[in-house]
Amino acid sequence: MGSVMRKLDGTRIVVASHNKGKLAEIAALLAPYGLEARSAAEYDLPEPEETGTRFEENAYIKAFAAAEATGLPALSDDSGLCIDALEGQPGVYTADWAEKPDGTGRDFAMAMEKTESKLRDAGALAPDARTGHFVSVLCLAWPDGHAEYFRGEVNGTLVWPPRGDKGHGYDPVFMPDGFDRTFGEMDQDEKNGVETPLSHRARSFALFEKAMLGKK
Repeated sequence: MGSVMRKLDGTRIVVASHNKGKLAEIAALLAPYGLEARSAAEYDLPEPEETGTRFEENAYIKAFAAAEATGLPALSDDSGLCIDALEGQPGVYTADWAEKPDGTGRDFAMAMEKTESKLRDAGALAPDARTGHFVSVLCLAWPDGHAEYFRGEVNGTLVWPPRGDKGHGYDPVFMPDGFDRTFGEMDQDEKNGVETPLSHRARSFALFEKAMLGKK
């Protein structure tokens, strides 16, 4: 990223994701700004292979592929759960842990069970041994390859059994610091708190809003 940040010009933007839960969250965050946001799926774009080992790398791969294909600025999110007792796993492979063995999609209930099994194998039973953080890196890429990045994180504790049926992914087993409820027990308004963003995605988006959309 250069020393001078490139501003978003125009109202059309591609959200470079096929994840319905993620799309709903980003669409809700974009709605107040009058941006015409369409998903990569609406453009019938294939999902590029995410070969990066860092969130920033994978976010760029997705955003640039969509920008190059459509000729429009594209916004992508690469996010994941990093668990201290598992040496930062699953990290960039968070969604991969949910892949069904038969290749027919993702099963996050299975992924949460896998995570819990690994925590138990590591002897991480007490709450203070089950710490971790969610990371969200937003990448805004242009067709010429330029990109800007915005990273948000939230610390918390992994709980078991899962609690709540809101949100998506690993939300039901992640309890953010300072709360006695999981993300799965919070609605979007609370997670995306306008004054004090709580979720990792809301925090990265707050940085995006301030830099790209002029929010104070």
